[in-house]
Amino acid sequence: MAENGSVTGSGNGSGSGSGFAREVAHRIFAAEFRESNLQAKEGQDQYSPSYLLTPTGAKCNRVFIVGTLTEKEDVGTDAEFWRGRIVDPTGAFFVNAGQYQPEAAQVLAKTTPPEFIAVIGKPTTYTTKEGNILTSIRAESMQIVDAATRDRWVVDCAKLTMARLEKLKGSEPDAVKAREHYSTDVESYRAMVQQALESVRAR
Repeated sequence: MAENGSVTGSGNGSGSGSGFAREVAHRIFAAEFRESNLQAKEGQDQYSPSYLLTPTGAKCNRVFIVGTLTEKEDVGTDAEFWRGRIVDPTGAFFVNAGQYQPEAAQVLAKTTPPEFIAVIGKPTTYTTKEGNILTSIRAESMQIVDAATRDRWVVDCAKLTMARLEKLKGSEPDAVKAREHYSTDVESYRAMVQQALESVRAR
């Protein structure tokens, strides 16, 4: 994985090429990811990709995040299963990696917080007994990065979030679904983006 996420594309397109095309990993701030709870599936068979549609209309089969690993814990019983908390300027992501993600799990196991870290993975949701939907990321790959890489991710994520907010006014199906499901408060998301950018400028 390249430090700038270029291996997975810019985060605003879709997978292409012959054979199995991997989905582009979208850049999403933690505050938006935490509010995301609308899952969709394309196709009816078991191999059809599933997506998490976010309040700004990002249709995520995979996400690309960069932040500070602040906590980690092995919560496995029979085998290692690592859980990490990664923060960006808007909030926290929870990331999991176990025996089916050995490379990512190894990075998480060996990394001592605090450390800047980049993660590519699948968004997952869990519904509690109370009916609350919790989001997390099942890591596919992880890499320790530097502060400049994290700052670049914040700037890129801000630009892509603002672009999605503009598209939210339009008639694209994903934008319409996001508007109807979330009643997205565009101004609050714009404020979130500004807060994130100011945190980078302040350093």
